[in-house]
Amino acid sequence: MHSALRSVAHRPWPLPARPWVMTQTWHDLLFAHWPIPVAVMRALVPAQLEVDTWQGRCWIGVVPFWMSGVRARGFPGVAGATTFPELNVRTYVNHGGRPGVYFFSLDAGSSLAVKAARTCYHLPYFHAQMRTERHGDEIVYSSVRNRGDSEFVARYKPIAPVELRRKGTIEHWLSERYCLYTVHHDVVYRGDVHHEPWPLQDAEAHIERNTMAAAAGFDLPNTSPLLHFARRLDVLIWPLQSLVL
Repeated sequence: MHSALRSVAHRPWPLPARPWVMTQTWHDLLFAHWPIPVAVMRALVPAQLEVDTWQGRCWIGVVPFWMSGVRARGFPGVAGATTFPELNVRTYVNHGGRPGVYFFSLDAGSSLAVKAARTCYHLPYFHAQMRTERHGDEIVYSSVRNRGDSEFVARYKPIAPVELRRKGTIEHWLSERYCLYTVHHDVVYRGDVHHEPWPLQDAEAHIERNTMAAAAGFDLPNTSPLLHFARRLDVLIWPLQSLVL
């Protein structure tokens, strides 16, 4: 049994009956979130998905991290596609009563991973020149997309102990989501994921450059983002399931 499966009581719905197909470990992750008006978000999220709100506002997240141990179940990792940085721009949606994540973009430092994810998961992955370094508790992160003006450069670090966030808090609402949604040829697909509860720490960040949200069509508000950090999380991933009614 994979170690992540030892903890399932926190899930909002049972594990999928089908077997998981991929495992990944996420490292040195920053959640940087900004509030966005519902009308703005509604215009950019596919109509088949319900936009999810916290106290009347949508949220957009810019999430840098790096991953290791990326491999298909029962197979060794593929050279060039097992350890690499990733950076995603995401919001929160609902379909059929199951809250999940919708991605506007996912940049990755592995061209093989980009091609595989675009083909198998219909996700907007892009190849980027990326670098991440750890200096003590601080993470130095940079990403420049190979095509287009999409860039993120920042330093960030945790500033508080790990705290498992309670249901009913915004931190729990933002992070504890166990599926992603994508729409391909007008069909909604759900991809289930599983992991232990997020080991979140409050964080601080100096974001030098960030055009990721602008590339997705958003003007970020002139306010400080809500920042959280996670050092490590082991993740299991299931194949996409079409939700044709």
